[in-house]
Amino acid sequence: MTSKKWMLVALIAAVVIGFIVSGGDELLTLQNLKDNQQLLENWIERNLVGAVLGFVAIYVVVTALSLPGAAIMTLAGGAFFGNIYGLAAVSVASTIGASLAFLVARFLIRDTLRKRYRETVARMDRGIKKDGAFYLATLRLVPVFPFFLINLAMGLTAMKLRTYALVSWAAMLPGTFVFVNAGTQLSQIQSTGDILSAELLLSFALLGLFPLIAKFVVGFIRRRRVYAGWKRPESFDYNLLVIGGGSAGLVSAYIAAAVKAKVALIETHKMGGDCLNTGCVPSKALIRSAKAADTLRHANRYGLESVPVKGSFRNIMNRVQEVVAKVEPHDSPERYRKLGVDCIFGEASFVSPWELEVKHNDGRTERLTARSIVVATGGKPAMPPIPGLEDMNPLNSDNLWQLQEQPERLLVLGGGPIGSELAHAFARLGSKVIQVEMADRLLMKEDVEVSELIRKQFERDGIDLRLSHAAKEFAVEDGEKVAYCEHQGERIRIAFDEVLVAVGRTANTKGLGLSNIGVETLPNGTVPVEEDMSLRFPNVFACGDVAGPYQFTHAAAHQAWYAAVNGLFGQFRRFRVDYRVMPWVTFTSPEVARVGLSEAEAKEQGIAYEVTRYELDDLDRAITESEDYGFIKVLTPPGKDKILGAVVVGSHAGEILAEFTLAMKHGLGLNKILGTIHPYPTWNESAKYAAGEWKRAHAPQGILNLLEKLHGWRRGKNTKTPRSTYAPDRNPTGPK
Repeated sequence: MTSKKWMLVALIAAVVIGFIVSGGDELLTLQNLKDNQQLLENWIERNLVGAVLGFVAIYVVVTALSLPGAAIMTLAGGAFFGNIYGLAAVSVASTIGASLAFLVARFLIRDTLRKRYRETVARMDRGIKKDGAFYLATLRLVPVFPFFLINLAMGLTAMKLRTYALVSWAAMLPGTFVFVNAGTQLSQIQSTGDILSAELLLSFALLGLFPLIAKFVVGFIRRRRVYAGWKRPESFDYNLLVIGGGSAGLVSAYIAAAVKAKVALIETHKMGGDCLNTGCVPSKALIRSAKAADTLRHANRYGLESVPVKGSFRNIMNRVQEVVAKVEPHDSPERYRKLGVDCIFGEASFVSPWELEVKHNDGRTERLTARSIVVATGGKPAMPPIPGLEDMNPLNSDNLWQLQEQPERLLVLGGGPIGSELAHAFARLGSKVIQVEMADRLLMKEDVEVSELIRKQFERDGIDLRLSHAAKEFAVEDGEKVAYCEHQGERIRIAFDEVLVAVGRTANTKGLGLSNIGVETLPNGTVPVEEDMSLRFPNVFACGDVAGPYQFTHAAAHQAWYAAVNGLFGQFRRFRVDYRVMPWVTFTSPEVARVGLSEAEAKEQGIAYEVTRYELDDLDRAITESEDYGFIKVLTPPGKDKILGAVVVGSHAGEILAEFTLAMKHGLGLNKILGTIHPYPTWNESAKYAAGEWKRAHAPQGILNLLEKLHGWRRGKNTKTPRSTYAPDRNPTGPK
């Protein structure tokens, strides 16, 4: 930071400290102004010009430095100067102050951000150049964020000062008038009877209604503006057109058909999307075969004779396809046509916000219109630009299921959920698996202890883990495929037969013609959606992997409800998508299931919490199945049983997590779980025992001590009995 910037920071700090020390925050209160109202009015009457200039100067400083009191000063402007002079003074002062804050933020921070986040700032600048004035006006009229944050944030963009000042002045004017007018009426209160005057009631009614009126006006202007240049069809072929037949698209179409809307679903290949054809269903079928192999290999755990696992990999993959075929009718075009959905196979691209051009798989082309359109085109595996990787004919979660020969040496790139699930499955099926991850641990979104438990299990199952390894190059040497990785400055050579790439996913947007309707994708490939899942236009929506931020089948289905309902009924009411309770499961063995905050996230967000832990080696059902390992960890606010987050690591973790997810969704605490009867012996009893651990830690020791003395007194004994602590009944059904 330059000396000039340090001088400015020092000056700002000195003014702020002086404001606090002098009690400025106490002076700029409504009560203080009322207490000194008569005195101030007499002085202003004798010194009107000086009073106005002084008021403007103070207002500018308060606004420029984001000091508390701007709202009170706006009311004071009306109270002491009236509507005309007050509106002029406040309007000019607030614009000057906001512009100064804008310039200060630009001078102090913008250059640093440009260097560190060049691409992000450049994208912001393009957006500001295109729509900046309108969005600034929207924020001023309907302040979603406090004005001081708007002043600082806009200073970091490329918006011109002249544009910023002019738009701010014009957009703040209506709100300024409402506040100033309220101030004029406030100054008239001399008795309790004045409180019921029509003028005062009208002023404060305007104060309350202004945000709603402004929001309606902004929404109306936005709709007119965003649709400018587009001709809306006089009639429509459908109420809803859905692009994509995966989880999000199927749910969107199902909802529309259920409420008797005319809906068409357009899919390029197979209905069911990734989940059915290349994702959840086939991967879980493969994982189950791998678990069976592990059980046979370690049958001695159950008092049986362990046997060497022999089998045909081709048969295993055939079983996977049989499972897919068995589930397929749930997502078939026949089923959806019976529900009332027109299933169309072809490629769709936007012509306008209401019209799609559809190229049918049989070669025909037609144009279809709808009141609303939902984009649900899903995602695909990401392929990192590593030299030589494409020459290896890499496997990924899409093409893996055509594999008929089991690789003897499988290199897995990626330590996230997909890479970890498939690496563990192939290791249990007998492949020698080398798993490469750039980070220093697996499953980076989970807490460190979770990653460590999975790491130990992977190593026990023979996986060659290469953490903190970055793949740099692939090649064929003497007929052998090799990868070169960088690890702590060294170049590591790894030989393999097949490589499976699992380093993330990217959205499917190619060929949609999004640029035809002015939509640009985000840096991660997804499309920018609003809280109602709309996509720039109020009648165009996106959901699922193409929209993010979660890439789960259940998240896609959750978003699809909002997209479909808002698409069909959004003119009457719009719903904002709710991500507060989003569970997920990684199907390694043990499984990792989580909902809500992790410890790392709670610390990062500064949220106070305490941890309740229950070890699954204490659970009777786990012991009977020789799967007594793992734990449950629940985060709660200190002293309260409200669930902030829960993680389950162990067998059947996904099923155990459901109880915590339900409790979080409906605001039920651990006491409610503890008070619920759970059948014995089941895996879900572990949720009750975890709640019991919390209860034990928060048992009222004072009351328990008094009860101990009471019971002793009732027995006629003066001797002390051993102190007991509260614990839930671990076996409510009786003796084992």
